[in-house]
Amino acid sequence: MTLTPIELLRKNAPAIRPVISLSEGSDPRVVAGALAAHKVDLADIILIGPQADVEAALSNHGAAPSKGVAVHDPATSDLTEEFAQTFFELRQHKGVDQDKARAAVETPPVYAAMLVRSGRATGTVGGAVYTTGDIVRAAIQVIGMAPDAGMVSSFFLMYPPENAQPGARAMLYSDCGLVINPTATELSKIAIASAASARALLQVDPKIAMLSFSTKGSAKHPDVDKVIEATEALRQGAPELQVDGELQFDAAFVPSVGDRKSPGSSVAGQANVMIFPNLDAGNIGYKITQRLGGYSAIGPVLQGLAQPANDLSRGCSAEDVTQMIAVTALQANGT
Repeated sequence: MTLTPIELLRKNAPAIRPVISLSEGSDPRVVAGALAAHKVDLADIILIGPQADVEAALSNHGAAPSKGVAVHDPATSDLTEEFAQTFFELRQHKGVDQDKARAAVETPPVYAAMLVRSGRATGTVGGAVYTTGDIVRAAIQVIGMAPDAGMVSSFFLMYPPENAQPGARAMLYSDCGLVINPTATELSKIAIASAASARALLQVDPKIAMLSFSTKGSAKHPDVDKVIEATEALRQGAPELQVDGELQFDAAFVPSVGDRKSPGSSVAGQANVMIFPNLDAGNIGYKITQRLGGYSAIGPVLQGLAQPANDLSRGCSAEDVTQMIAVTALQANGT
């Protein structure tokens, strides 16, 4: 049985306790999820926002600032001047002056990312209130991309319900939250990053399905050609990975269909990494799996950054926040 991020983190506790910065420190869901994470020793927490608002939110949950649950107000923090100077140095080539840099780091997503860049936090989580654009922009501008990534993308971890049908399994879906219409080259990069994420967070040997509305030439269209090209690029760029494409979802997921439509494949019917051809397909696909299939969806999780920064859905629950804290801590630990 595949362990959830919380279970995996508790099983493989890092030697150095992770510290996660949360940019929406007064949101009730964020506070509840953060306190739950701290209570079960997943991480120490930094809640970011106006001091009085965050302390009031903590008080509503019967808590107060402590050694393991700190509160940072960017408007009054002793770190803001340091962060403003760093942001200015990072962004002055884009026309950012000292005043704009100071204003930027007083926004919680940028301040939270600065905590990570400066080593005061091991990862950051936001998006319960701020948009995906706000969270991703702050992460790219402040934390930056990993040297070998080439791009930032996202994924969802999909966990089957307890009463799932035979053959149900934990899977990684990408990209369902960020890259709208990736090129063939970008699809191959998303697949490579997703394979590494599946290995780390699902603890599985990745079997990658490059999804399409066609299986092995059953349809002809430029959109199909893109997936075929991406599959070939992936095979050439990462020959050690198990990949098949182009595959329809049933050929990727159902063993009997995979055997019929792609005989001899080590991936068809057994895929655990599903690469969608565009954001329409990915976003719709994960929500159908979640709402009709009863799967639990954790994400969107970002990949391709130099250090962990993750986005929450604005419809997230406190439990979602706790799970994302665990995911972020696992990414920081390199599990």
